[in-house]
Order: sequence, then C-alpha cells, then structure tokens
Amino acid sequence: MPVSQAIRTDVAELNNLVNSAYRGETSKQGWTTEANLLDGLRIDEETLDTYFDDDAIIILKNTDENGRINGCVYLEVREPQLYVGMFSVSPLQQGNGIGRDLLLAAESYAKQANLHTLTMTVISVRHELINWYERRGFKATGEIVPFHADKKFGDPKLPIELIVMEKSF
Repeated sequence: MPVSQAIRTDVAELNNLVNSAYRGETSKQGWTTEANLLDGLRIDEETLDTYFDDDAIIILKNTDENGRINGCVYLEVREPQLYVGMFSVSPLQQGNGIGRDLLLAAESYAKQANLHTLTMTVISVRHELINWYERRGFKATGEIVPFHADKKFGDPKLPIELIVMEKSF
C-alpha cells in the first residue's frame, strides 16, 4: 500500500474518502467518526480542488492493491512547521497501519523541506484520537483555538474547540 502525492484527478475520490471517514453512517464503522459532533460535510470537491493551486499544500494518499485511495493527509508548509490536516483513513481499513504510514510519510516530507515540527489541531473532546497522536510523539501545546465559524468544515452540534498538538524531530 504505497504512499504517494495526490493529483487533481483524485479530487472526487479524496472527497468521498474524507467524508466517509468523518461524517455520516459509513464513518460510524470506524473510530474516527465525528458524526456525533458535527453535521454537514467535512470537505467538498471545490475546496479540495483549490488545494492543488497552492504551492504550500500537498496531499499524500495511500492506495490499495487496486489503486483505490484508502487514506490521505493534507500537508501545508507554515514555516517553520508543517501543518497536518484532513488526516483520513477509510473506516473499513482503520487499524491496518495506513494512518501510521501516512504520518511517517508526512515526517519524511517535513524533513525533506527542512521543517522539524509537525503541527495539527484536534477536537478537544476526541480523547481516543488525542491519545493515538500522543502515542506517535505528538504533545498538546496548551493552545486552544475555536472551531471554524464559517461552517465550511461542518456544522457543530455543540460548542467545539480545537487543541493544538505538535511533534518535533
């Protein structure tokens, strides 16, 4: 299951993957669901498409033996750090090492770009996810930021805040 850079023609498949990993009934088959916290889409094709026009952003994808995308991660250079977002693994494939492989690929990309810190935001009540990141070397910085007010990434069912986590290497 190789990790490679996504391309614009992957937008529809990436959109389906990310939304299935976080929202709706399919997401409930995995442990990364946010369906109990947010309504609406996690991402849309229009937003995904714009990422391919920004030189600071790449999306890495993991594919199965048939070439289908079963995992992805958004990476954005925010000097002196590399921001990690939209980290998604198919609910049917979670627990098979895809997430670990994507994080290792993100670290490799950061090192190649001479960046030595990965940073991300995580919904503060997602304790199982925070613990997963902590087991991979991430630490909460103590910084808390509000969830996106424009509902671009979903409509919160309750007040949501994000914690900032980092991993330096």
